Amino acid sequence: MSADVNNGYNQVIAGELKIRPEQVKAVAALLAEDATIPFIARYRKEATGSLDEVAVGQIRDRLQQLAELDKRRESIIKSLTERELLTDELALAINNAAELNELEDIYLPYRPKRRTRATIAKEKGLEPLALAILKQSAGFEPQKEAQNYIDVDKQVGSVEEALAGASDIIAEIINEDAQTRQEMRELFSSSGLITSALVKGKEQEGEKFRDYFEFSSGVKELPSHRTLALLRGENEGVIKLKIRPEDDSALALLRDNFLEGQSPSRTVINGAAEDCYNRLLAPSMENETRAMLKTRADQEAVKIFADNLRELLMAAPLGQARTLGIDPGIRTGCKVVVLDAQGALLHDTVIYPDRKAEESKATVLMLCEKYKIDAVAIGNGTYGRETESFVRSLGLPASITIVSVNESGASVYSASQVARDEFPDKDLTVRGAVSIGRRLMDPLAELVKIDPKSIGVGQYQHDVDQTLLKGTLDDTVLSCVNSVGVEVNTASKELLGYVSGLGATLAGNIIAYRNENGAFKSRAAIKKVPRLGPKAFEQCAGFLRIKDAANPLDSSAVHPESYDVVKKMAEDCGCSVKELMQNPQLRDSIKLENYVNDRIGLPTLKDIIAELAKPGRDPREKFEAFNFAEGVNQVSDLREGMKLPGIVTNVTAFGAFVDIGVHQDGLVHISQLSDNYVSDPNTVVKVQQKVHVTVIEVDEKRNRISLSMKSDAGKAVNKNEADRPAPARNQNVRNTNQQHTKPNLGGAKPSGNNWLLNALKK
Repeated sequence: MSADVNNGYNQVIAGELKIRPEQVKAVAALLAEDATIPFIARYRKEATGSLDEVAVGQIRDRLQQLAELDKRRESIIKSLTERELLTDELALAINNAAELNELEDIYLPYRPKRRTRATIAKEKGLEPLALAILKQSAGFEPQKEAQNYIDVDKQVGSVEEALAGASDIIAEIINEDAQTRQEMRELFSSSGLITSALVKGKEQEGEKFRDYFEFSSGVKELPSHRTLALLRGENEGVIKLKIRPEDDSALALLRDNFLEGQSPSRTVINGAAEDCYNRLLAPSMENETRAMLKTRADQEAVKIFADNLRELLMAAPLGQARTLGIDPGIRTGCKVVVLDAQGALLHDTVIYPDRKAEESKATVLMLCEKYKIDAVAIGNGTYGRETESFVRSLGLPASITIVSVNESGASVYSASQVARDEFPDKDLTVRGAVSIGRRLMDPLAELVKIDPKSIGVGQYQHDVDQTLLKGTLDDTVLSCVNSVGVEVNTASKELLGYVSGLGATLAGNIIAYRNENGAFKSRAAIKKVPRLGPKAFEQCAGFLRIKDAANPLDSSAVHPESYDVVKKMAEDCGCSVKELMQNPQLRDSIKLENYVNDRIGLPTLKDIIAELAKPGRDPREKFEAFNFAEGVNQVSDLREGMKLPGIVTNVTAFGAFVDIGVHQDGLVHISQLSDNYVSDPNTVVKVQQKVHVTVIEVDEKRNRISLSMKSDAGKAVNKNEADRPAPARNQNVRNTNQQHTKPNLGGAKPSGNNWLLNALKK
């Protein structure tokens, strides 16, 4: 691609993003060298002017769009040149087209097309008549002129046939007029109305689309989730869709563009315009508007999915803890696994709390004592609340944290090749229990093993553009992994694969080298990994951590390329690098301006000082345990007016889903999220956020729960509080030591076996 083209791109993107062209140029150059977005944003601030990941991603995406536009432009020019249709004026218009729609509108009259009514009319020699009518010259009479085109040999047997053919040509001319198409496109977008109607006989089959059996909305106001629902309903043959502005507005636009005065040609042109709109232009604009709505809905839905995924991946980790992971089950029992502090499987068994309660109790108590368990992770699926209640009744020490863990996607992992490779001799349920336990310890490290689409935080994820979805979710995972950093000596292949510059192959090579040669002692040792060259090392090194390395910087986010400047700072302060990291007074004495050079500027130096203060700091929040309300385990336990604690599991364009511990998430509609008006649910709630909600409606038959976060929700039914069964009165979370107590990781249990003996006596 030429430098002129690149400069053109830089100017366009800079104008759109309101940044300097030099910043776009720098990002483009780094991307061309296969630098990743996290690397560019974190370690190349001097070059980019401190652009963040969002801006770098926008530049990358826009560069790709403009490249695709140019590719189409070149294809059109080649086609026109081969057919000897390219003129200087046409070439100028094509080269100046800034959008794909504009480019296609210019090309439309010249596009090779199948035989149309207009081409048939042209074959009959009627094009001169059509052009004469369009001129609308004073004194020109279409009826009289049409007599000159009657030709039996050309199958034009009458004036009416001649005028009909001329009208077909005029209709096509109107349809292919670039300015008219753009104006009509804007009319459909700004004033179009989308309506849906039930396909006869599809009432029962399409029950889930009942809201759209008779529906209408302005195109401009249609939210993304309704767009995707309407398109799905149409694809399933349940409803029919139509998109149109007011006919009078559309026809008035055509008349304004093509009618002049009150000439005798007016009637013919007016008829051709109506035919053009109904037969050609409206269907074309409807298809374009559908595509526009779909693209807009896809982008919004994918953004929501990515935002939710980020919150889930960045959820607070419990950290290294000896963990009991439990995958609840009734018929086949609860699978129980013991994991060491690094997540390695030590033991697995099965308990049956419902029919072998005493035996199950003894098993859990024994495992907790034998393996010095710090935490119990219980899957939140079927029988999860009952299993949690059972575990909480055992009298475990207060130092053991008991947590209900979202197990969405655990079954996908347990059946995956990744899980089979790790546990070839274990069944699906054991692998699932391991995943649940590890998910508590480090959600990010475990969830990267699962296809993000299977985690359950999306909206119509199977309906949206799958390429867009995959790219955006991959970007999100990449961003999260690199913002946290990865301990190279304990990370899985899947986690390492998301480190900047690595990928699956190099991640596998790192694991193989580690298995063969033992733990890496330094970042420099990573260079010994086969096929991991200087470029890959540059990209990945800053995001990899080596705990307890000889060089303390190896466990920080300071990039090896900056080690020399840190060493110089320490020398100037008369101390070691380690002492510099430990002493804030020494760091405060440093004048960063003294260390600026042609490679490192103030942005990077400020990052270095911040990192020295908290080397390798995990950006995720600290873990806090959470308990659901006691006595509320099933939908049948719910009553209107109940106020309950919950955890947000999914945020969509129309509201948020909240887990309140009854195996069925409740919906807080966007209108119930706040006392104030809410246009975007993401401004109020995030996935994994702990909230308090009020039950406003329960539909047991359809298993639907409506919730509210408004301060006055449920007041109308609170007067009936005394009439509710016991669970409704006992709404508060039990104030146990586990609720807000951090785990006693690695700490001593109560002396002797008193806690175990007391628990067994109960």
